Amino acid sequence: MTAPYEFLATRRSIPAAFLGEPGPDAAALERLLRVATRVPDHGKEAPWRFIIIEGDARRAAGEALAARRAERAPPPHPQELDAERERFTRAPTVIVLVSRLVPSEWATEWEEILSTGAVAMNLLNAAHALGFAANWLTDWPAYDDWARTMFGLVEGERIAGFIHVGTPRVPPRERWRPEIATLVTRWAPPVG
Repeated sequence: MTAPYEFLATRRSIPAAFLGEPGPDAAALERLLRVATRVPDHGKEAPWRFIIIEGDARRAAGEALAARRAERAPPPHPQELDAERERFTRAPTVIVLVSRLVPSEWATEWEEILSTGAVAMNLLNAAHALGFAANWLTDWPAYDDWARTMFGLVEGERIAGFIHVGTPRVPPRERWRPEIATLVTRWAPPVG
């Protein structure tokens, strides 16, 4: 079990600005999504779905968001609008992970949300396993009603993240991690 442990211990997010070509082709993307959905899913409701943004659609999505940002107060600086236009062109593939609430007698809303988070983590691990890198981002478009409509979300759906996938152009960097001992308590039954 050393190799799987080391694999998980070496996964790092690479900032989207440092993800380049090639991105996953159709077969690799299918493999990424297949692994991503191998998560706990109480009631087998699949309370998530994916929207793929590739090719010219990346620029079109950025242009639409820049137009939306230009309408919001306070007025944006021109550099902010340029950043919006480039938002989805930083990586070859962007996967919009959508959390969708599915009425269920088996699963609670919380379990469905947690399942979506597990999908995101599996997607990051699958990208690493196939030699890609990924970056899970949100920012204002994930919370904007207009942006959710632009991406085709319906009532009961939310954007859990924009997963940028590509080939890393820089080596991964270690970041601060918490001391495990500060996160653990041991439960014991009450005395008396």
